[in-house]
Amino acid sequence: MSTASTPHILVIDDDAGVRDLVVEYLGKNDMRVSAGCSGQEMFELFDREAIDLVLLDLRLPGEDGMQLARSLRDRATVPIVLLSGRSDEADRVMGLELGADDYMTKPFSPRELLARVHAVLRRYQVQATLPERDNTRRAFRFSGWELNLRTRRLVAADGHSVELSNGEFSLLNALCRAPQRVLTRDQLLSLSRLHEAEVYDRTIDVQIRRLRLKIEADSAHPTLIVTERGAGYRLACSVETLF
Repeated sequence: MSTASTPHILVIDDDAGVRDLVVEYLGKNDMRVSAGCSGQEMFELFDREAIDLVLLDLRLPGEDGMQLARSLRDRATVPIVLLSGRSDEADRVMGLELGADDYMTKPFSPRELLARVHAVLRRYQVQATLPERDNTRRAFRFSGWELNLRTRRLVAADGHSVELSNGEFSLLNALCRAPQRVLTRDQLLSLSRLHEAEVYDRTIDVQIRRLRLKIEADSAHPTLIVTERGAGYRLACSVETLF
């Protein structure tokens, strides 16, 4: 399974049975799923991970699900699908007016949930192709790696984090913003602002070598960050941008 474009779904529900069902079913259908049972866990996970879609139960004990949805929508443009054991039209309308993208009443069919998740994600993928301000980007995904721009974390396909220095993060960020394009050393110095850090001849070459050791399967024969002789370097893979 390719994790370069594997959606990361966050399900927040106090019912362990519902959480387990969603985690298992979506996981079997090529999705990565994280789960929690409270608003606090939702925001902690959301701030730590690059989440593609949130499934949020409106009836969390002692919490206002509508307020949680509103706070989440104010924080980011992430897709939100509301879950509720009540089929009240008022709840459904209010949730959608708050900016939720869909609403499902429990009990629901896992197959229908999957179809709705896919539909919402497709809509957001189309929107993500439209021009966006740089500061709305949340993460880049490429070849199984995920670079979270808010936490400055690089996460491997198996979920473990890889430590990056400030220079390595800045350089990888610059490469991800221009996939498949050859960037000269001067361009990389400017785009990554490495000239504000350690400045000496061949700085870029040193940082590239360090990055390759961390992300290439074989750093001696790189396939991700490739050298264009006499020109510069190129990130030789497609990059998915999360807003």
